[in-house]
Amino acid sequence: MKICKSVLLAVFVLVFMIAATVAAAPTLTFKFRTIRVPGALTTTVGGINNAGAKVGYYLVKGGGNPHGFLVVDGKWTHIDHPKSSSTICKDINSSDVIVGNYQNTKTTTMGFSYLNGKFTDIPGPAGAKDSQAMGINNKGVIVGSYQDSKGIHGFRLTGSTYKTFNVPGATATFAAGINDKGYIVFYWQDAQQNSESSIWNGKTYKTIDVPNATNSMAMDLNNDDDVVFQWFDQLYHPHGALLHNGKYYTTDYPNSGGTYGMGLNDKNTMVGFYVPNNDYQGGFVATY
Repeated sequence: MKICKSVLLAVFVLVFMIAATVAAAPTLTFKFRTIRVPGALTTTVGGINNAGAKVGYYLVKGGGNPHGFLVVDGKWTHIDHPKSSSTICKDINSSDVIVGNYQNTKTTTMGFSYLNGKFTDIPGPAGAKDSQAMGINNKGVIVGSYQDSKGIHGFRLTGSTYKTFNVPGATATFAAGINDKGYIVFYWQDAQQNSESSIWNGKTYKTIDVPNATNSMAMDLNNDDDVVFQWFDQLYHPHGALLHNGKYYTTDYPNSGGTYGMGLNDKNTMVGFYVPNNDYQGGFVATY
């Protein structure tokens, strides 16, 4: 069979174009560093500010309730709400204001902010049964979620004023992170109880699910609109991901059983935790 030279040339050009496209595809390298609370059984890093201060929570050996922490330049501060044995720190801004949640005496989850040893409750809007504070920007605006008689909603707290958010089509909405422009990332449950992700630019919602994920949860964003995720593949295996310059990159802690992205700053640094193949769940910092 004779093959036309023009066909061969066209095939060659097509193969060359494909190869060139693959060669030109952007790559992103993540450099991981483990974060472990000294003497703890597990460590989760929830947030990081531009100065590198990190917050999160840990479990002691033998189990029990979580305790919050702040680590700055290797110096650890343990953060426990005085009215609770369970404290979780989620995020920290450039003024070192920390947000998170604790369980009160009625075993109800309550959001809080913390600065210089002082806790301030964040109960959510009127009618809220419980609340959790999940993110804070450098202007002090806080986002999170609360539950009332109608379900679970996201909130934004500016000063003393709450705004409620419900992603269209969601059965439950969680506001997870906010940047200085006021953009907010959400993860939410759809009618099938799968988790999806959206970003709100002050006017409209845009779905930003990780491609091919069965569940996709946006956890934080920075002032470049980079977004950090935790997501699950078809086998329900957990991964971290980063949306950077409009492209998604998987971030897996080396040789781990699973990775969860949690927080992000403006210095190309993300944080989270990994599930080990041995007996220790560790936190991580990853630069890119």
